[in-house]
Amino acid sequence: MSDLPRKAVTRTAKLAALPLGFAGRATWGLGKRIGGKSAEIVARELQQRTAEQLFKVLGELKGGAMKFGQALSVFESALPEEVAGPYRAALTKLQEAAPPMPTRTVHGVLEERLGAEWRELFLEFEDKPAAAASIGQVHRAVWHDGREVAVKVQYPGAGEALLSDLAQLSRFARLLGPLIPGMDIKPLITEMRDRVSEELDYALEARAQREHAEEFADDPDVVVPGVVHQSDQVLVTEWIDGIPLSEVIADGTEEQRDRAGQLLARFLFSGPARTGLLHADPHPGNFRLLPGTGQSPDPEDWRLGVLDFGTVDRLPGGLPETIGTCLRMTLEGDAEGVYALLCEEGFVKKSIDLDPDAVLEYLLPIIEPAEADEFGFTRGWIRTQAARIADPRSPAHQLGKQLNLPPSYLLIHRVTLSTIGVLCQLNATVRLRDELEEWLPGFVAAE
Repeated sequence: MSDLPRKAVTRTAKLAALPLGFAGRATWGLGKRIGGKSAEIVARELQQRTAEQLFKVLGELKGGAMKFGQALSVFESALPEEVAGPYRAALTKLQEAAPPMPTRTVHGVLEERLGAEWRELFLEFEDKPAAAASIGQVHRAVWHDGREVAVKVQYPGAGEALLSDLAQLSRFARLLGPLIPGMDIKPLITEMRDRVSEELDYALEARAQREHAEEFADDPDVVVPGVVHQSDQVLVTEWIDGIPLSEVIADGTEEQRDRAGQLLARFLFSGPARTGLLHADPHPGNFRLLPGTGQSPDPEDWRLGVLDFGTVDRLPGGLPETIGTCLRMTLEGDAEGVYALLCEEGFVKKSIDLDPDAVLEYLLPIIEPAEADEFGFTRGWIRTQAARIADPRSPAHQLGKQLNLPPSYLLIHRVTLSTIGVLCQLNATVRLRDELEEWLPGFVAAE
């Protein structure tokens, strides 16, 4: 499928094929087992085939379906290895690639949005896309002034497709649930749907990227490419090279992993404090590790390149002070104070009555990374946390079901969880406490 499928019936049929495909492969697996293959081998093959179909369908549909796949890919580190293994490679592909839009379609959008003489704006333009995302694809080019640029072209019909996909995915949430046990998919889809209009608006994205580029212009650790030109469905920004974070996750050295993890944590917490904006799409495809200069660059000189500002949370005062205060009081063991603050902010509804000591016990393992001078984020650690909260027999599960997430914290919560997921994929050792002390309001007690 080369064009973005726009008709709802076509897209619905493709999405409907996912659960049907799962059932068909289960039948195939039963036949294999009757034929003598062990259950373990058959299960692996079955999951691999499912993963391949998942990537094929979500990648072809792009739009909301692909965005859903990208969202899942940052959480795979929380899954048990026997579930995560076969899906990891297929989901990671969604972070960096998807079937491209035809060249004629790209040229048509550029002609419509930049004018009939659009080629005169570029000294060079590569028709083969350098990357594909959920609502557009990126082409490498040289601007008329000689600057290397990235040209992001929005898929025709992307808005209609996004809304259609997310509506359909809501219907199939129960069937997709087994892919990510213990995670409630519906709120994730609802939140993505709420952000669609913003992500489709390249003027909003350009504004957010300009604000970040200006603030981080001379930063030694973070690189944000400047905006060169923007119009409806086309966004031209400076090109940056570097190692995609997905490659660092797959093949990076220990030094690369640790440095990438430290800078990712630094950007997560410093961005809102410095710009009043939270970059809200922290999947590995949106980050690059840029080596320092020289023959043997010091790992401490490597910088983090940040891309794609289509989804941001506007936080004029930075991250809410409540988060830092609650973290600090939890580490201090102030159960009553933490519980009072959670009630005040709406994390505990007025109709609910919980034991403050039980709430503290629930929170402490989750915030372990904020307690140590440095913390090793691993898949094993996050799986332990996920299993503790997801197991219906555990006290943590019973308590967690009674907590509430106020709407104003929803995006902050998802971005933080996603970033922790990426840190665990990186297997990075990070001095998280340093970043919290410097950038998170309320984490350090007022003098």
